[in-house]
Formats: sequence, structure tokens, C-alpha cells
Amino acid sequence: MRRVLTALLVCALVAPSAFAKPIRIGITQIVEHPALDANRQGAIDRLTELGYVEGKDIVYDVQIAQGNPATATLIAKKFVGEGVDLILAIATPTAVAAAKATRDIPIVISAITDPVGAKLVESLERPGRNVTGTTDLSPVGEQLKLFRTVAPGAKRIGIIYNAGEPNSVTLVNLAKKAGAELGYEIVEATVANSAGVMAAAKSLVGRADAVYVPTDNTVVSALEAVVRVCQEAKMPLVTGDTDSVKRGAVAAIAIDYYQLGRQTGDMIDRILKGANPAEMPVETLKNFELHVNKKAAAAMGATLPAEFVKRAAKVYE
Repeated sequence: MRRVLTALLVCALVAPSAFAKPIRIGITQIVEHPALDANRQGAIDRLTELGYVEGKDIVYDVQIAQGNPATATLIAKKFVGEGVDLILAIATPTAVAAAKATRDIPIVISAITDPVGAKLVESLERPGRNVTGTTDLSPVGEQLKLFRTVAPGAKRIGIIYNAGEPNSVTLVNLAKKAGAELGYEIVEATVANSAGVMAAAKSLVGRADAVYVPTDNTVVSALEAVVRVCQEAKMPLVTGDTDSVKRGAVAAIAIDYYQLGRQTGDMIDRILKGANPAEMPVETLKNFELHVNKKAAAAMGATLPAEFVKRAAKVYE
């Protein structure tokens, strides 16, 4: 890693347009869905604003693992074999694959809930190796509190998640703790892949009064199936990301993944200019936004108070 960072530091003494060869960034993303896509685009847009001209100063190789960790491993090995200058790893499985593939090439992670638990960094304050970036740890307690408004009579909250995704396990554990404090019974429905999301949602009918989908890439990639079941069963749906509100969830209070991507782009720029990822603390956005969908609320039998809607940063009619 020292060799790569030294070379990048020398290059960084001049403007991006003066690089002899374009910087090559391998972007590995576990699956395509609006939140992760926005995260990736935010990073690219920010680097463009900082002066990196795509195709001239910088080249992106975007690879999607289609939800398959084995494919993520192959992508990581491809990037290492090609000697890319930096890897941007979006979501935990791709980040873990990249971290296993190289300890030399700088890796910037994003949309990772628990980088320490996934053994990507030694601590958030001091990562200690070639990996740093941004975390999307959700305010799970605040998200569950939304049910007091969108489903005031609910006692049982159904959660759909992929038990094989460490991020999701962390979030569900947080939800169990927060749910107990709020007086909710947490009812779990697990999936192994996106094809099982519809069946998992249906399994909650009669067992849950409302549904919560955390930032689980497997479930979010097939969110429309959850929306359909929640509409038919009149179970208000709250999600852990705001992009899912536009797709049919009633509400979310969460980070903006595009803004998180832009912040990730700033970190990439600093590394390209010589910063050592081992000494760069993992960052998170501090501000959370409330988004609501009035049409989705009506379809799921929820009534949104005017004061609640007025608080929202974005309202979908």
C-alpha cells in the first residue's frame, strides 16, 4: 500500500488534469437499487466537481455482483489483477471481498452499516489498514418510533431481512433492542435472495401489524413485492432508506445516500492526494431527513397527521 500511496501523493502535487495516465478506480457494488446507485453516483459527481474529468483524468470500472458474494470475490480479484489505483466498495459483501483480495490497494467503502463488526477496520476512529470510507448506520430507534404515527395501534412489527448479510443482522439486533424499549414485539421474516422477498412478506400477514425494512440490499432490491403485500394486507411499511419512500413505503427517516456518496467522493480525493486510509476515520452523515408518501399511506390504511407531513423534507403525493 505504501508504494501505491507514495505514487498517488506525487501525482497529487499537480491538478487532476495533469496526470500522465488516468487514475483507474474499480467500483464494486453488491446489487443495483436506487439507494446504492445514488450512493455511487454521488461519489462520481463529487469527484467530477473536484476536477477529475472522466475518461481523461480518471476511469471508472463499475461492476455489479448481482447479489452474489462469490461474484463479488471474482470482481475484487479482477481489480487487483488489473492493478487499479483505488477500489470503491459499495455495501458490505463487496467491501469484505475487496478487503480479502488486497492489503495494498486503497479501498474506500460506502453504505456499510458496521465496518468494525465486518472486520473491515480496527476501529471507526483509526481503521488501521488500507480500508476507510463512510458508514450508513441507520437511526433504528427513530425509525421504529415512526410507527407511533403511521400505525398507532400496532403492537407487532414485522422485519424482513437477509440473515446472511452482516449489516442486516446488526440492524435487526438494534431493532430488537429499540422495539423492546418502545413496547413492540419484533416478528422476523428472513430471505436468502431477492426471489424470496414476496414469500417472506406474505409470511408476515396475520403475524404483524406493520412492516419495517432496514437497509437490507436483498430486500430493498425487490421492495415492490413488499409494497404489494403491505397494500393488500393494510400493513403500513416503514423503511431504513428514503429512496424506498418514492417506491411505495409510507415513511422513512434516514440518511440521503446520494449525499453519503458525495462525502465518500471527498474521501477518495483526499486519498488520491496522499492521505493514508489507515489513519482516516470512518465517517457518517450527521443529518437525517424524514420522507413521507401520502399515496402509499392511503393504500396501506394509514392516516398521516398534517403536522407529521409538515415535518417532512420530501412529500410524495
